[in-house]
Amino acid sequence: MTETSTLLAAPVAATSQRAGTRRSFRALGALSKHVLLVLGALLMLYPVLWMVASSLRPNDAIFRDPSLILRDFEIANYVNGWNAFAQPFGHYLVNSAVVVLGCIVGNLVSCSLAAYAFARLEFRSKRLWFAIMLVTIMLPIHVIIVPQYIIFSQLDWVNTYLPLIVPKLLATDAFFVFLMVQFIRGIPRELDEAALIDGAGHFRTFAQVILPLMVPALGTTAIFTFIWTWNDFFSQLIYLTKPEGYTTPIALRAFVDQQAATDWGSVFAMSVVSLLPVFLVFLFGQRFLVKGIATTGGK
Repeated sequence: MTETSTLLAAPVAATSQRAGTRRSFRALGALSKHVLLVLGALLMLYPVLWMVASSLRPNDAIFRDPSLILRDFEIANYVNGWNAFAQPFGHYLVNSAVVVLGCIVGNLVSCSLAAYAFARLEFRSKRLWFAIMLVTIMLPIHVIIVPQYIIFSQLDWVNTYLPLIVPKLLATDAFFVFLMVQFIRGIPRELDEAALIDGAGHFRTFAQVILPLMVPALGTTAIFTFIWTWNDFFSQLIYLTKPEGYTTPIALRAFVDQQAATDWGSVFAMSVVSLLPVFLVFLFGQRFLVKGIATTGGK
């Protein structure tokens, strides 16, 4: 009996030992993965952290010290940067907010309507127009910026925010149209049929049935539009040439003087200020961003 128990216990012990070894390897692999992820995150965050640290250093110490340790604390960079121009820097933040708000409203209204038409309505050559719309995603802005500028110049829209906002009211961002089309296709058509039985037309079905269910896609569109428009430099530089109409990216570029010494402390200080709205929007809207991408096939 004892020999039999010993013979049975040996395979059990060997199996337990192998299971323990596998668990140790899995734990070691998970630990290594997390260490690599943390190191990668620190590597990506280093430029941002260095910019924040440099915004609190004197100008003569910014490029001399690549570390993140603050030896000299210079809060005056924020005061000098805020009052560096004829207008306080908050004026340019408000200008950017006006452009961003107009672009968000324009994209939400126009892209949702265009997406509903492509996803639910039947009209002639719908697939052809949808394909043309998708092709515009691959069209660089540099190809169309010259004819657009000529058109807007003839309309006397240069040095206004209209060239930046009005195109958004025409569903020109094909990426968001495609995003919403994919989302609407995931909504059961039985809801449309029930609304039709109740006597609802297309606009009422869209407004009362489809639109309330599109909150994740609308949130994703709003967040992406905010980030892209807030950080846009090229388009705003083309159409805005008067200092009082500058947005935040152009105002930051105005700090860099090619003929005199650049106040890099103020540049970094105002760069940190301009990054705060983007950080806050992403922080509070990331759940809509993740849900919107996950439920539209964008993944």
